[in-house]
Amino acid sequence: MGQGRNWTAEEDEYLSEFWGTVPIDSIAKHLHRSKNAILIRKERLGLGAFLDGGDYVSLNQLMLTLFNRPVHRYDITSYVENRGLPVRYQRVGNCRFRVVKIDEFWKWAEKNVCFLDFSRFEENALGAEPAWVADKRSADCIRSYQIKTTPWTPLEDDKLRHLLEMQKYGYTEIAQMLQRTEGAVVRRISDLGIKERAVKADNHQLWTDEDFRQLSIGIKAFESYEQIQKRIPYKSSKAIRGRVYKSYLTENLDKVRAMIGKDDFGDNLPEKKIGHFRLMSPEERDSVKGVLSALAGDLLQLARMKSGVSEEYSDYWQKDMCQNWNDIFGCEAGEKCCDSCISFCRIKAQYCKRCGFTVLSRKAITFCDPCKEARKKSAQKKWAVLNARKNLRKE
Repeated sequence: MGQGRNWTAEEDEYLSEFWGTVPIDSIAKHLHRSKNAILIRKERLGLGAFLDGGDYVSLNQLMLTLFNRPVHRYDITSYVENRGLPVRYQRVGNCRFRVVKIDEFWKWAEKNVCFLDFSRFEENALGAEPAWVADKRSADCIRSYQIKTTPWTPLEDDKLRHLLEMQKYGYTEIAQMLQRTEGAVVRRISDLGIKERAVKADNHQLWTDEDFRQLSIGIKAFESYEQIQKRIPYKSSKAIRGRVYKSYLTENLDKVRAMIGKDDFGDNLPEKKIGHFRLMSPEERDSVKGVLSALAGDLLQLARMKSGVSEEYSDYWQKDMCQNWNDIFGCEAGEKCCDSCISFCRIKAQYCKRCGFTVLSRKAITFCDPCKEARKKSAQKKWAVLNARKNLRKE
């Protein structure tokens, strides 16, 4: 490597192209120059800091852009570890920095839109933006004007107490008057220890096709539950959240948006497992009951065979546990056998009024059999004592 060698146009072009993307040591090795020579030349070319020259930003710069604050340990846990923000490490000299590639950030952001607020995100701050960012920024700006995120003030607490004491408004109306979310109102009531509650909403109005259409539009427009609720005024945000979970088994609107895709709400539903039994339709429940009953019968028969019991099994093998069984008339539900039964109803547990012992009985009982016998003997003793006293008086 010669000393005092002049820089050529090709070397300047290479340094400008790969500054910030290729390590300084690798650039120096490729150009056959010292590290100090590279640093001096980049200053003369006005290339800026090394981390500002690549297709990435430091994690600290990203947090300043998104939230107007430097990176914190909470961000590492919340965004990197829990939500999978793609963080890489870039070495500059003896230091190592966390960086995020801009194209990888946009792919990650599209899957985690609900956790990001673009209302304070300057347009094109990270270069060219995807098409969906404009809709998200518009929705966040509207939400920032309508919903407060500042700490509660004593005046707001007094107004909340007054509205609850009136017993006139539901959570949706109170949240709108206080410019808070329904969840924030419920949490504040709990924190303040207020005993009064809002008026319960009417949950008897069925969902219409227009409601589902508005719900689909709101989800695709990156709106929050509070914003979607304004499209369906007679439904609370909690009711909307429950409907979304019942259909897609998640309340995360980002995941729901990905499952819906270009279709409408109600399409591309995930398969429900047995653990989601209460969310199934009546037809799905009957099907699951039939499969489980048949499986239980096969397992019990297999257990009998393994235990060496040669006694032939009855078709009504679970009659001793079923509320619908009658010892005289048989199955009152009209089922042919327990293997295909979908009307099984387990005998409800009852408790002895005297000793508290659990009793399984189809008929309503007050005392268990041992307590009945004990009460009978106590009554007999009492009758004997009283009868003996009467005889003594007569004598």
